[in-house]
Amino acid sequence: MTKRVHVAVGVIYKDQQFFLTKRLEHTHQGGKWEFPGGKVENNETVHEALHRELKEEIAIDTLAMLPLIEISHDYSDKQVLLEVFLVDQFLGEPTAQEGQQQGWFRKEQLAGIDFPKANTPIVEKLLSLNLTEV
Repeated sequence: MTKRVHVAVGVIYKDQQFFLTKRLEHTHQGGKWEFPGGKVENNETVHEALHRELKEEIAIDTLAMLPLIEISHDYSDKQVLLEVFLVDQFLGEPTAQEGQQQGWFRKEQLAGIDFPKANTPIVEKLLSLNLTEV
């Protein structure tokens, strides 16, 4: 049976840009850029998981999060359920805490970035949004 991983994902948005980190080479989908987040543990809600993961991974405290999209994706070695939230209210300056590369990217740059396949619907959703409404 294929392992299924429930992941909380934060699309960090500030000043018309998105914050991304690059997955470490030794991890699943290593070397690809991603929206930060992580696994939802058994004893926590998705919101709690995202708050915890963003604090651990990029050192920010979330103040609010808006549901963006939910994605189920089947890689050959695992299945993922991504619950994705737009995070545009937070305290602190996002900084990668695990030694990975990081960067701020404009909306029009997203289509040319190497993301894991499961992230394709996130990018498509962001490209379709009028972000001045956010």
